Amino acid sequence: MIAGSSSSPPPEPAPAPVVRIETDDVLVAGADLPLGKIMSPADMVWQSWPKTAVAPTMIRRDGADAVAELTGAFVRMPFAQGDPIRREKLIKSGSSSGFLSAILPQGSRAVAINIDTQGGTTAGGFILPNDRVDIIKTARDEDNKAGDSYVTETVLSNVRVLAIGQNIQEKNGERVVVGSNATLEVDPRQAEILVLAQRVGQLSLTLRSMADANGGAQPEIADSPDRGPAIVRFGISQGGR
Repeated sequence: MIAGSSSSPPPEPAPAPVVRIETDDVLVAGADLPLGKIMSPADMVWQSWPKTAVAPTMIRRDGADAVAELTGAFVRMPFAQGDPIRREKLIKSGSSSGFLSAILPQGSRAVAINIDTQGGTTAGGFILPNDRVDIIKTARDEDNKAGDSYVTETVLSNVRVLAIGQNIQEKNGERVVVGSNATLEVDPRQAEILVLAQRVGQLSLTLRSMADANGGAQPEIADSPDRGPAIVRFGISQGGR
């Protein structure tokens, strides 16, 4: 060190200025909201959201009471907890029929068929809304006039179940069939097939596995030329014809 010289520590850098992010209160889901859920005030909470990230479809807190407005609405598209509530994913309706018409894709139809309330024609009662099923028709064999003979055939495959009875979702987690009909999602041609099939025979639903059902999104008319209907005479299956 040179005599007479002095050294001092370098000045500490000034702290970085605190950036304040402007926020808005946005209405979000207070819990997971499944398809068909009827909205209650407890299902909606206000959450701070960066103003720059608030989309026009989000619901901001303003003079209107959005929670009161949306209470009683049906969820037509599921929400995860914390997802912003969007009006286009909800429908205000006083009945499940209004909800069903809202969730049907364009060009689809909802057709109700009679079922056994004990589950005899619905896989023992384990078929639920949003499951996929095949529809089997059982009718008398008109080609055999002499004996007690029946014919079974699959008329539609991979059909989505919209509702069981008046239920459009599981009730309190119980896997049960309630009501005497099942409502199915089909196209206009398939609706005609179902109506005619129910007129001439009894319809049963067979549940498809989840992996099998996901293989094809659209219901199919089961008219394979190499497979005929199964014939049952005097309680004995005769195979296809």
